[in-house]
Amino acid sequence: MLRFFSILTVFLVSISNGKAFPPGSAKPYRLFVSHYENILGTSLELKVSAGSAVASEKAEAAVLKEISRLSDILSGYDPHSEFSQWMKTVQTPVRVSPELFEVLGLFDQWRVRTDGALDASAEVITKLWKQAAANGRLPSDADLAQAVNQVKQPHWRLDNIGRTATHLSNAPLILNSFAKSYIIRHAADAGRAIDGVDAIIVNIGGDLVISGHVNETVLISDPKDDAENADPIDQVQVSNQAVATSGNYRRGELIAGHWYSHIVDPRTGQPAGQILSATVVAPNATDAGALATAFNVLSPEESVRLAATIPGAQYLIITAAGNRIASPGWKDLETKAPPQPAHVPGNFELLVNLEVNMQVGANNYKRPYVAVWVEDEDHSSVRAISVWRGETRYLRELKSWYLRYGDTYRSDANFGSSITSATRPAGKYTLKWDGNDDQGKPVKPGKYIIKIEVAREHGTYQIMRQEIDCDNQPKFINLTGNVEISSASLDYRKSTNGQ
Repeated sequence: MLRFFSILTVFLVSISNGKAFPPGSAKPYRLFVSHYENILGTSLELKVSAGSAVASEKAEAAVLKEISRLSDILSGYDPHSEFSQWMKTVQTPVRVSPELFEVLGLFDQWRVRTDGALDASAEVITKLWKQAAANGRLPSDADLAQAVNQVKQPHWRLDNIGRTATHLSNAPLILNSFAKSYIIRHAADAGRAIDGVDAIIVNIGGDLVISGHVNETVLISDPKDDAENADPIDQVQVSNQAVATSGNYRRGELIAGHWYSHIVDPRTGQPAGQILSATVVAPNATDAGALATAFNVLSPEESVRLAATIPGAQYLIITAAGNRIASPGWKDLETKAPPQPAHVPGNFELLVNLEVNMQVGANNYKRPYVAVWVEDEDHSSVRAISVWRGETRYLRELKSWYLRYGDTYRSDANFGSSITSATRPAGKYTLKWDGNDDQGKPVKPGKYIIKIEVAREHGTYQIMRQEIDCDNQPKFINLTGNVEISSASLDYRKSTNGQ
């Protein structure tokens, strides 16, 4: 994921706080960071603590190769995947790969554990709500009842002796609930196995696995504020565990002015709506992913009982009413009290929307570096909105930003932190300026310049400039894209105050 900052922030390539060093060792490990788009339909942040750039590159290649291998097996969106091909068979025992057999078995287990709250055939209901949104109306009671009945049918039968899977129904199936976490775990293991790698963190779309000699600070996104640079609602420190977050605030359907979550309850056919976000930390990545999704469907009481059956699982649940429900051990993970906003929002705010210019269908697209900041009419710096983090040597290629903020961005150690959040679409990002300067003081109404600087490692360079009159009158401005940013816009509007 990204790390954006609202106050100036820090990233050190050579770790000096001991986080990336094995106990009792003086070997100088370095932290290498890479970002990709369109990995499993979202973004990838990869951190590798290694003794050399060569070891890091080998680990990066191993991670990407393992993600691709498992996607070729488990994807329900790729018509050529093993899972998609198996879906074409009916009533025929098929010997499947160990990975597909294991994941199907895990779905059987979690369907029982959650009393049906997790089910691969929930895609039946998801498709029904998508079609309803396209038609601009709610699905009928009869359609919902038919969909729920279809979900309740058996969809496969597994034979442990022959390792065969027999497809039994014609219901659409998607292995979403925890397959991403399953893939992340295997990818992290592949990278960690490379000689010279001391620690690795694989973060795909807000779900991550932390492995090796590292204590990673993980910031938990605010489900009520979708901007990438919004203040987190909490932060924890995690070592050799998995973190998963699921929530309804980034994906769903809008029908007759009402937002419906993409997470549905297979038992009722209704979108989940009582929980905004659930974050789980657990030793096992599959457990973390399954619990985070299930907690959005189950009642809080059911979630607490279910979590108690998973050794080592800790959680933070945010309800629709804004209440926090945390496991007894959650406070032991917190590095400090939940952070308070660094800046008090004004009456108006500015959203900066960006979309990375990926080739259609391109996978493993390495993301450029981007910095966004505000200047006044005299071109004096007013506010650093964000910078997409990476290795310091490449951040210097953001020439204008580095000239203004390069000497001071080291003031916040959280710049190097990971972020857990609900999954976003690949390449699409929203940033927010709350109308304050770098010291947290409200700026005066007037004209300001928004600058978006983009650079690629030893590649392209662009800078976008747009003047906007911050006069408390709403306005929307489309910006001309370029080779790296396909589209951008400025949305000056009344402040939502994170609601």
